Amino acid sequence: MKPRMPLKQYFIKYWLPVVLGMGFIFWMSTETFSQGNTSSLIKAIFRLLIPGISPQEVGLVHEFIRRAAHVIEFFILGLLLFRAFRGGSNASFNWRWPLFAVTFVVLWAASDEFHQFFVPTRAASAVDVGMDTAGGMFGQVVSAWRHLYRRK
Repeated sequence: MKPRMPLKQYFIKYWLPVVLGMGFIFWMSTETFSQGNTSSLIKAIFRLLIPGISPQEVGLVHEFIRRAAHVIEFFILGLLLFRAFRGGSNASFNWRWPLFAVTFVVLWAASDEFHQFFVPTRAASAVDVGMDTAGGMFGQVVSAWRHLYRRK
């Protein structure tokens, strides 16, 4: 049996990355990353890379990037949460780790959309909560698979 690490070290190793990930998601939900602010940057990049791209195609690419960002952000948060709830355990697997992580992802996704409701240039969306949750759930599948694979 391993000796337990001090609480401060435990927090820094397992929970600080979760807190930083949540802070990053909160920052991405501000006016700075509203559709109006990111569209001009995306348009400029794609006009430079593909000069003949139509405004409709740029719009589709922009929408895809925004949707993918939801999934990716919460995928990473899901990975971090699985790791934090596992907390260095030597157990082969515990269903509480992904269950708690997904529950936390859903709550953070809902609170993120609630936050956006109060940002003038953003809109709250149940679809976004679903995409965030899907990203977090995929993070659990990857984490569980990785954990079980490494144990063999």
